[in-house]
Amino acid sequence: MHTARVGRRGNEPPGNDVRRVTNGYTEARRSVGMDLDIEGNVALTTASSSGLGFAAAQALVREGANVVINGRDEDALAKAKADLEAEAAGDARVVAVPGDITVETDLDELVETALDEFGRLDHLVTSAGGPPSGAFLDTDDDDWQAAYELLVMSVVRLTRKCAEPLADGDGGTIVNITSRSVKEAIDGLVLSNAVRMSVIGLEKTLSSELAPDVRANAVLPGPHETSRITDLVEQAIERGEYDSYEEGLADWAQNPLGRVGDPIELGNTVAFLSSPKSGFINGQSIVIDGGAGNANL
Repeated sequence: MHTARVGRRGNEPPGNDVRRVTNGYTEARRSVGMDLDIEGNVALTTASSSGLGFAAAQALVREGANVVINGRDEDALAKAKADLEAEAAGDARVVAVPGDITVETDLDELVETALDEFGRLDHLVTSAGGPPSGAFLDTDDDDWQAAYELLVMSVVRLTRKCAEPLADGDGGTIVNITSRSVKEAIDGLVLSNAVRMSVIGLEKTLSSELAPDVRANAVLPGPHETSRITDLVEQAIERGEYDSYEEGLADWAQNPLGRVGDPIELGNTVAFLSSPKSGFINGQSIVIDGGAGNANL
């Protein structure tokens, strides 16, 4: 019988060792599609050159959906496009549109390209890189404004531009990728804790105002093995909170499953919520964190 330690994340893991992602989600299972009846549909995914946005696009192309991806780094975006094309099912196409989601003209180009290339839009998936970590007294007005523009106004503007084409199709969907920080505040992430909650209020409102033509849901990921978690762990090491990356990652993996998530697990959930298989799910915020939270609801 082992003795579990309680870390600063507030949950007891089954031990001090992190079970790597593939121990709980094998490579064979990662690469199998789910037959979600979205082949030939068109999805627009933001911040999708890496991380959870890329995972969402990956799950969608595996189902045969055409995807329009976006990112600021053109080299990373080109690599993402090639990787997605290698996994695309059927005749699915991948179109890459570089741009900054905080710049409205870039959003115009993103939506216009999707419509010009495919003549329709069925699914919108919003994602964004997280704001800088830090405590409340270490942030200033510029930090707050930048976080609001990145996390909230990008979603507001893009949804406004996509609402009509989404409603014109046969069952449009919106999935907002946010964070479990909207359910349970995370130490050292005051900007994410506070600002992301606005997206949930918007998503819930849209689930009513745009229905029945468009469904809106959100996913609230806990730690997944992306560059975002790597950056946060490395920043914590610099602050002297951990002695090693392994120790820091173990602290993020404090949940009953004893590991951080594989991004494709999040991506598969997004694809499911974008599909007619989830046709009666609307206005929900679904936590994907391995059971780390203790809330009943």
